[in-house]
Amino acid sequence: MRTTLPSALLAAALSLCLSGCLAVHSALQAGAGQFTLITSARPLDEAKVSPSTPPAVRALLEEVDPILRYADAQGLKRTQNYQRYVALHRSAPVWVVSACPELSLTPKTWSFPIAGRFPYLAWFSPRAARDFADSLALEGLDVDVRPARAYSTLGWFDDPLLSSMLTSGPSASGELADDLLHESTHATLHISGQTPFNEGLATFAGTRLARGYLIATYGTEGRATKAFEEDEQRRKETSQLLSDAAKALDTLYRSPASDDDKRKQKKSILTQLQNQLGWRRAITNATLSQHRTYQTGEALFDKLLKACASDFKCFFARLGTLSEGSFQKPQQEDLEPVLAPLMAVQSAMRD
Repeated sequence: MRTTLPSALLAAALSLCLSGCLAVHSALQAGAGQFTLITSARPLDEAKVSPSTPPAVRALLEEVDPILRYADAQGLKRTQNYQRYVALHRSAPVWVVSACPELSLTPKTWSFPIAGRFPYLAWFSPRAARDFADSLALEGLDVDVRPARAYSTLGWFDDPLLSSMLTSGPSASGELADDLLHESTHATLHISGQTPFNEGLATFAGTRLARGYLIATYGTEGRATKAFEEDEQRRKETSQLLSDAAKALDTLYRSPASDDDKRKQKKSILTQLQNQLGWRRAITNATLSQHRTYQTGEALFDKLLKACASDFKCFFARLGTLSEGSFQKPQQEDLEPVLAPLMAVQSAMRD
């Protein structure tokens, strides 16, 4: 699962849109964290030539503008994002907390009047994230805490490039391209209250466009292209294991089995998955629910792209006709009723 958090959640928290003490706490930590990033940022061009910038980092910074030009050519919205750079000196800017009931994969959500409803909350402090997760666990919820190496404020601020978005090794260019294109997709199209659609689209577009950028830049046999494809294959294998476990648990939770039996089988399924993946981080209902959100609609997005003859400008133009009214309910996971009409329109135009 990619560790990116594309949402307006951090900025929306500034409006004190939750109720009670959580609203104040969320707003204060979000405001303080965002302010720190803004004041720590320096122009990207300055970071490129600074003697303190390591050569490997400098090489990746040089790729930012070409990636953004590629994004623009593919129909993504041009913004002032990623013109400044922040050296975080830590592994992630935020930590994401999500939660689900003990015997369900339906995520707990938090509502924001401007940005909509989200199945997670983000915290700039890992300790604050863990404390919040602990409070949710005391309510009997399954919780998950994960670092997010990138996030988008959806136009509230000009998002800087973060050092957490820069990895090392032969796949570094591909990872950076994927992150920037993923976040640029969010800046191009965001439907309030429809996290599965937003995340599913950004995951699909980010990965496909990153591969396109690498091929255009390094060729199909280039080291960076090959490394990205190998990483993607490993991610697909991990994703399949997570999806299979989620499907098995969803079936179990909907079955007439007793709660005690469900708990026993749940433990067995999650233990097996934990062993298969070798993760140190505990896998819970919330982990699987988040994974499912990020994988929403992949096959349908692929069909729409093919209906557009693999032209991303056409793809984003068709998706750009969607609005909140295009969805039947908040946080809709079944995207067939939403995307099928777009495919029909595009097919009719081609005929």
